[in-house]
Amino acid sequence: MARAATTADVFNAIAEPRRREIIGMLSDGGEHAVGDVVLRLKLPQPAVSKHLGVLRKVGVVTVSKRGQMRLYRLNAKELKPVHDWVKVYERYWTHQLDRIKIRAEQKMAERIARENQIGRDKEEK
Repeated sequence: MARAATTADVFNAIAEPRRREIIGMLSDGGEHAVGDVVLRLKLPQPAVSKHLGVLRKVGVVTVSKRGQMRLYRLNAKELKPVHDWVKVYERYWTHQLDRIKIRAEQKMAERIARENQIGRDKEEK
C-alpha cells in the first residue's frame, strides 16, 4: 500500500521529526524567518524551507511577507485533529500514572515501616 503524501494531512506532515522540532520552535507564538529556524535548529536552509513548505500546505504554519523576508507563525488550531485523536488514549496514560503513583506510595510506606522497625529494634537493645 502506498504511503500518503506528506502534504495530504496534518498527521503525515508532523510524522517527520524535524517538522515537529520546527513546530516546537514556532510554539512561542512569535513570527520567525527561515534564517532564525536555520540558526536555532542547526538545519540546512533548503531543508528548513522544504519542511516549512509542507507545514504551510497543511495549514500548520502561516507565512507573511515583510519586504524580502517571509515570516512564519504557528497556526496551532490546525493541530486540533491530532489532539483530538491522541486524547482518546489519555485514559491509558492516566491509568498507568495512577498505577505508578499507587506503587510508589506503597514502596514509601514499606520503607517507612522498615525504618521505624529498625529504630524500635535499636531502642530495645
